[in-house]
Amino acid sequence: MAASPVIRLHANDAVLIARASLMPGVEVSPGVVTSERIPAGHKVAIRPIAVGEEVRRYGQIIGFATQPIAPGQHVHTQNLGMGDFARDYAFGVDVKPTPNFDLPASFMGIRRDDGRIATRNYIGILTSVNCSAHVASMVADVFKKNPFTGHNPLENYPNVDGVVALTHKTGCGMTQDEPLRLLRRTLGGYARHVNFSHVIVLGLGCEINQIGGLMEEQKLAGRLREMQIQEVGGTRKTTEAGVAFVREVLEDSNKAKRVEVAASELIVALQCGGSDGYSGISANPALGAASDILVRHGGTVILSETPETYGAEHLLTRRAVSREVGEKLVGLMRWWDAYCEREGAEMNANPSPGNKAGGLTTILEKSLGAMAKAGSTNLVDVLNYAEAVTKKGFVFMDTPGYDPVAATGQVAGGANLVCFTTGRGSVFGCKPAPSIKLATNTPMFRRMEDDMDINCGTILDGDESVEACGQRIFAQMLKTASGAPTKSESFDFGGAEFAPWVLGATM
Repeated sequence: MAASPVIRLHANDAVLIARASLMPGVEVSPGVVTSERIPAGHKVAIRPIAVGEEVRRYGQIIGFATQPIAPGQHVHTQNLGMGDFARDYAFGVDVKPTPNFDLPASFMGIRRDDGRIATRNYIGILTSVNCSAHVASMVADVFKKNPFTGHNPLENYPNVDGVVALTHKTGCGMTQDEPLRLLRRTLGGYARHVNFSHVIVLGLGCEINQIGGLMEEQKLAGRLREMQIQEVGGTRKTTEAGVAFVREVLEDSNKAKRVEVAASELIVALQCGGSDGYSGISANPALGAASDILVRHGGTVILSETPETYGAEHLLTRRAVSREVGEKLVGLMRWWDAYCEREGAEMNANPSPGNKAGGLTTILEKSLGAMAKAGSTNLVDVLNYAEAVTKKGFVFMDTPGYDPVAATGQVAGGANLVCFTTGRGSVFGCKPAPSIKLATNTPMFRRMEDDMDINCGTILDGDESVEACGQRIFAQMLKTASGAPTKSESFDFGGAEFAPWVLGATM
């Protein structure tokens, strides 16, 4: 039996989703035929919708009609817009027990001397300021693997995954309060990250983000080596000293061995980028199913991208384990409202042009699909950007919606694995944490197979359930955490994508 040309997500929805591009005259519901072309992943109305009337998808409000919409019409930016509506936060009403599995899953992880578990083993070069970025990159380039020629300067150190320079565009010309603290918290999280065996931080010497202040504020004394270009004597001498540091610690780093550990040691960053109309139907709910499995095994998942939760936050507050946790999430939304007003922006500036081309219309619609990545378990904590994750289960971290900035905060918080869903086809890595790419649809997966790890388009194709795909994703989490390289790692992605959140004025 052929699959229906449309997907119905909830009985109360006024719109259906085109499984593939539909031409005029296609029956999408009894007595309703398309009156115009409906692009793949886009919405088609199945009943009349009056101006100002709410439009629902997933059974939830995604916007309001800006002009009359007839059955069979394409529903998108030309006739659907934002609007305000009351949210019932109902703190904690959906909290329920999350029973653990009797036989916990395991993977082959790297146990550090302090007992923490790593999924990768890198040597890291951090920078206090952009002025030291090039020198840091020159040090890392000496040890860089070439994914195309196979040349590997670290071939005698098989247990070292690489040497990575994490550079950024700030560290000076900034105000001395919140932006500086935010940068230092991010750098401190990376300096302590379990996937680094050794870390050196390079500075210029005269920047606002003084290494001494960073070390004191983040309590990093004894955890990493530091060098100032002005003190060492310039570019050549600092590069030589940085290379000497790496060579000095390679033998020790190479002693890392993988041992069997419980899946509860995984902290997984949940990300989506280049989303489309299928993201909330296939890859995101499948990742949500995998998230539920990991939480039941005692592990942790981090949902972020606060602007891409806007309008759906009331569905998360219902799962908050306490009113305090739920109120903190609501407080983040109010901060973002004030931030947008101060900057002359609006929340609905997101979705991006690519998101809209893929079928997403408003931030409300995007948020409802994005939050599916977190599954159905209780919300146990809400964190500020780059704060350390200390609780097991489903936690939320405040970040922008921009993927590199969001993932940087999550990894700074301790994520040792990233799962990244994409419908349009994002290419992304996030060293030192490996990044698993999940495609929402089969055509894109086939077109970009060199970059995608898992095809969740099987759900749309009718070949697999959301739950079965979630089981596949969970199995891939364990495999990747055990050392199997991801597609992005095969291209050495993950250094250039380091992007701390920049707040405040540049002076």
